[in-house]
Amino acid sequence: MRVVLQRVCQASVEIDQSIAAEIGNGLLILLGIEASDNQSDIDWLTRKITQLRIFSDQHHRMNLSLEDINGSILIVSQFTLYANTQKGNRPSFIQAADPSIAIPLYEGFCQRMRERLEHSRVKTGVFGADMKINLCNDGPVTLVIDSRNKQ
Repeated sequence: MRVVLQRVCQASVEIDQSIAAEIGNGLLILLGIEASDNQSDIDWLTRKITQLRIFSDQHHRMNLSLEDINGSILIVSQFTLYANTQKGNRPSFIQAADPSIAIPLYEGFCQRMRERLEHSRVKTGVFGADMKINLCNDGPVTLVIDSRNKQ
């Protein structure tokens, strides 16, 4: 699993010109899934994300976690995180999981986040939908984390 995390003041997902989900202070998570991902990737990544100390303390140092600030999460599926652009000018997405594999893993990731945080603090986009993402990147702070790099 690969995520792009953006620390946000606010973020929302729009589908068919209607707001489907929105959050205030917290993280926008763009989530990519490949076929070999499994529950251990979900467990490791959700723990890592909720415990990352990337929010500012009273001294303006990144020293607080999402849990510490009682922040929210907006999770959006994004298969393009597994784009291969090595050959030609058209990306290949062969490394991204097929929806039959990706949907259960995406739903499992969202459910595990709801278990780690209060259910109301976890919002999601709609898997496979054409979504418009609006956000105010705070910092800016943007991180890329891949569960293949876990230690």
